[in-house]
Amino acid sequence: KEFFQLIVRQMFDLNYGMFTYDEETRCFWFSSTALENAREFNLIGKVFGLAIYNSVILDAHFPMVVYKKLMGVKPTLEDLADFAPALYRGLQMLLSFVGDIEDVFARTFVADYDEYGTIKTIELCPGGANISVTEANREEYVELYVKWLLEDSIQAQFSAFSEGFHEVCGGAALRMFIPEELELLICGSPSLDFLALEEVTSTEDGFTREHPLIKAFWEIVHEMSLEDKKKLLFFCTGSDRSPIKGLGSMTFVISRNGPDSDRLPTAHTCFNHLLLPEYTDKEKLKVCLMTAINNSEGFGLM
Repeated sequence: KEFFQLIVRQMFDLNYGMFTYDEETRCFWFSSTALENAREFNLIGKVFGLAIYNSVILDAHFPMVVYKKLMGVKPTLEDLADFAPALYRGLQMLLSFVGDIEDVFARTFVADYDEYGTIKTIELCPGGANISVTEANREEYVELYVKWLLEDSIQAQFSAFSEGFHEVCGGAALRMFIPEELELLICGSPSLDFLALEEVTSTEDGFTREHPLIKAFWEIVHEMSLEDKKKLLFFCTGSDRSPIKGLGSMTFVISRNGPDSDRLPTAHTCFNHLLLPEYTDKEKLKVCLMTAINNSEGFGLM
């Protein structure tokens, strides 16, 4: 799991220029000006496929249209709603506008994009720079713009990504899924039911479900904010999302890690295994647990 965590974090590092990031939607998208060749995007597709093969949830944030394209579904204007909401609203306004479109919008059949700080323009059709958008052709303009944005502008990058993905886990089994299910399979579910997790949790090495410390642990967990619950889940499993069938389908183990001490809780993320020293009281457990989950990566602990 840690391998996938680290490699995915590097893949989506904006410094590599392979993906762009939208602050509004918090989603990544393929960079149309990426300098890397198709081989790198093919490898990323293979990583996504291997994650499914190994039942590892990835911290990947793509809009739904990516999963639709992986399943062979042709993108439409509606796919912009969660990918680029502002653009979607603008194109919808253009389609529904009543009045002189040519005078108000002053658009031609071209698209602008940023290439390392320089605004470039591409024609959406032959001679597009000289064709004004009017009431008669606005639907054609929107159709061509959406096709360019979601397909043509990233054709090389996405094709390589898709090819790598299907090389690992393509076939009849994959065709059983709809795009929404494919996203859940890769990224897990954002719905976190910790009551269900408590029900399926097992204990080892001296702890039992009725042990005072285990009872105190679940009291602390259920009192946490959603953000802290996500941190705890990430600390224990390597992901802050649940499997496709929910936390109740997950194997989770809490073990006694020696007598009371000042050591912090630790975890084996590959096995969803939390190790707790037998702290003397609930307050000490809470302090140590919160310290651990808030400093589980980087250099927070000095």
